[in-house]
Amino acid sequence: MRYVLSGALIFLGCAIAAQELPRHLTDADFRPVREVEARLGQLLFYDPILSGNHNVSCATCHHPAFGTSDGLSLGLGDGGAGLGRKRVADPDNRPEQRIPRNAPALFNLGAHEFTVLFHDGRIEVDPSRPGGLRTPLDADMVTGFASLLSAQTMFPVLSPDEMAGHYSENDVSQAVRRGVITGQGGAWDIIARRVANIQAYADDFVAVYDHIDDPAQIGFADISNAIAAFMEWEWRSDNAPFDAVLRGEATLPEPAQTGMQLFYGKAGCAACHSGPFLTDHDFHAMGAPQIGPGKAARFESHARDEGRFRVTGDLADTYAFRTPSLRNIALTAPYGHAGAHSDLRAFVMAHLDPVAGLQSYDLEHAFLPDLPVDDERGFEEFDAIAAAVDVSPVQMTESEISALLAFLDTLTDPGARAGRLGVPLVVPSGLPVERP
Repeated sequence: MRYVLSGALIFLGCAIAAQELPRHLTDADFRPVREVEARLGQLLFYDPILSGNHNVSCATCHHPAFGTSDGLSLGLGDGGAGLGRKRVADPDNRPEQRIPRNAPALFNLGAHEFTVLFHDGRIEVDPSRPGGLRTPLDADMVTGFASLLSAQTMFPVLSPDEMAGHYSENDVSQAVRRGVITGQGGAWDIIARRVANIQAYADDFVAVYDHIDDPAQIGFADISNAIAAFMEWEWRSDNAPFDAVLRGEATLPEPAQTGMQLFYGKAGCAACHSGPFLTDHDFHAMGAPQIGPGKAARFESHARDEGRFRVTGDLADTYAFRTPSLRNIALTAPYGHAGAHSDLRAFVMAHLDPVAGLQSYDLEHAFLPDLPVDDERGFEEFDAIAAAVDVSPVQMTESEISALLAFLDTLTDPGARAGRLGVPLVVPSGLPVERP
């Protein structure tokens, strides 16, 4: 049997062009991290104290057991219970909707090369801004974030669906509802005061940061900086079998060696999945199915996710999403901005012809905890999504597809999978640490 593969093979359609292997990674590619700061960030990452209702931590949707994602197509934040595929809606606090986008993996986000984050790139490095970053908060953006990755953490804690909880439930969500985010009494300040009022955290912040002499000085940016340092330390990934090849220390076994040749040649994957992190950090419309609520404002009734267009306002960016890094891709299912495919091979097969893949898509390819919502509402956008796709098909055999998958397996870094610090037994708040 023969299949038709899109120009970029798996994720993004770009012109087919044979390319040389990328350079190997070194320490110079990553921001330096202090272990003492990372250890403080580890506790905060796994502590539900940052969520409005004290029931969701960063690790709920980004757990190492699920490749630093959550194992779900679209997650359940506040109002969910359990981890991964065991997560269910809490009948006493049922979520209003699913989180609109698939939880992205966290590998290598501390590398200098990552200057844009989120599926739509809504935050990015911008030296022209006072804090050096462009975010949806625009002029209200506060300074003090040590990196783009640090700034990223400030948004999930404000999202009702993710960590804040819904509007009548707690002081954080009520501040968000009133639009009071920054300053004294704002949502971030409320979270910072929670942390500062825990003696163990207060002592750690004073010990770790020279600019903090008193717990009252702890701000949300300090919390974010510690969490970012942990993610950078914990999930740096540059020691996969593929890295040994890049360093000239090894060759790949078959069929992975053939898969690598296809990736950098006939299949054209590297036209977008380029460089040592296997991403061009750009945005492309590749016809990934839209399921779930879409990225719509609460007052909007559609289930669209128009991707990069929502950030730039450029019609050419409609349904375009950021090229994901492929490192550890075998660990990070489901795939696509809406997690429409829970199996990597199925995702590859759907991209043999993106338009046909959309036309034949069935929700059985996703993994979604039970919730009484219409997850097929996004199907109404499939024709428009298909119209945005612009790729040329490539003829590939079934054995070639298997070889490509074997190559993708060589991008798994065992050390990054395990992490360097791991999951703490307890956190200073005394709240439960989630484990599968």
